[in-house]
Amino acid sequence: MTEPTDSSVNTSRLDVRSLPKVSLHDHLDGGLRPATIIELAAAVGHQLPATDPVALGEWFRESADSGSLPRYLETFDHTIAVMQTREGLTRVAREFVEDLVADGVVYAEIRWAPEQHLSGGLSLDEAVEAVQAGLEEGVMNAETAGSFIQVGQLITAMRHADRGMEIAELAVRHRDSGAVGFDIAGAEDGFPASRFKDAFTYLAENQFPATVHAGEAAGIESIVDALVHGRALRLGHGVRIAEDITVEFEADDAASPDEPEVGMVSIGRVAGWVRDRGIALEVCPSSNLQTGAVASFGEDIETHPIDLLYQTGFAVTVNTDNRLMSNVSLTGEFELLMDTFDYDLDDLLELTMNAVNAAFLPLDERAALSAFVTEGFNRARG
Repeated sequence: MTEPTDSSVNTSRLDVRSLPKVSLHDHLDGGLRPATIIELAAAVGHQLPATDPVALGEWFRESADSGSLPRYLETFDHTIAVMQTREGLTRVAREFVEDLVADGVVYAEIRWAPEQHLSGGLSLDEAVEAVQAGLEEGVMNAETAGSFIQVGQLITAMRHADRGMEIAELAVRHRDSGAVGFDIAGAEDGFPASRFKDAFTYLAENQFPATVHAGEAAGIESIVDALVHGRALRLGHGVRIAEDITVEFEADDAASPDEPEVGMVSIGRVAGWVRDRGIALEVCPSSNLQTGAVASFGEDIETHPIDLLYQTGFAVTVNTDNRLMSNVSLTGEFELLMDTFDYDLDDLLELTMNAVNAAFLPLDERAALSAFVTEGFNRARG
């Protein structure tokens, strides 16, 4: 945590929701409104585990917390099922933006896998266009209401499929109409980024940026693979980079029991490479606990390595992953970190600026976003 300054504010009175935020890791199919799922499911004849919005929302949250991977994955069966038409995709995308605005997000990169949304007869390009239409409607609605948000699509390929090059070409085709980056998602362990190395080479040849899910379900080798073969500019989650960091505590009999232990930190070669080059980590605190990504460190937020990574200089960003399944918002994730690690306004600004600097935007647009965010945080200082 940064040292308090004269410009710090009392965090107990801080309105985190009003702060301008940046979201880099948020899945479209993981952020639907329960009421919308029910309406769209009725229209397409899809059976749900509950038809009351409150009960359905509870079912999603309980399934995500069940400890059962099959039940967790089942949640996405239901959201994806209602996102197979142009109308469904556009509505979900529009509401997604509206919910981000309500959370104080001013810039967001929304990731989703078009290849999972073709069973209703849409082509890949038509699916991307339908989502873009919804995103633009959401932005226009925000402007009409006096709010501001900028959004872009992260076009995602599924790791277990063999459509990497096709999806990479899709992303590049839409680079001037909403697509800002490429991602691979799905089962990380056993499906390395090297399976898509030709696609990543194509993206690099076309100067199109990529983030790669790595360091969540698999460890350091997966991160290295994402950096080498995926040419990743950011790491989706990336929290298991902490496995390449060693903290050794020495017993000090003279120390007061109320004083915190001080440890010697050793940064491994891979962790050093990621930290020293400012490769951003798209950390999703609550989701990481649910999926067991940080189980080797502990089972609760107090043992999550996000603070270790932040304190040792990594480009940590804070994200939600799947807002419906994890029952979270970016506001809530920031508040969780404040409560757990005693972060203050300066810490929230630094974490947000990490996201600004890692955004897949041209330099001049990042500079403008930086100024906008800084101004918003300065207003919070009073």
